[in-house]
Amino acid sequence: MNIKIYFYVFFVMLSAYTLTGINFDSIMKKNKILEARLFVIIISLIMGYLLTNFVFDFFSLTKII
Repeated sequence: MNIKIYFYVFFVMLSAYTLTGINFDSIMKKNKILEARLFVIIISLIMGYLLTNFVFDFFSLTKII
């Protein structure tokens, strides 16, 4: 179970890195920098959670086959 924590951290960091390529200035209101950063953090956490669960489910399913 300890390896799953490392996967969470890795995928959260990876998703945060990939989200930096998106220009949120055109999506967010003007002068809402804090809200835009919180949005990126929340989306990074969500993506990291989903990617980690996908990887672990994928590996558990391939062991059965």
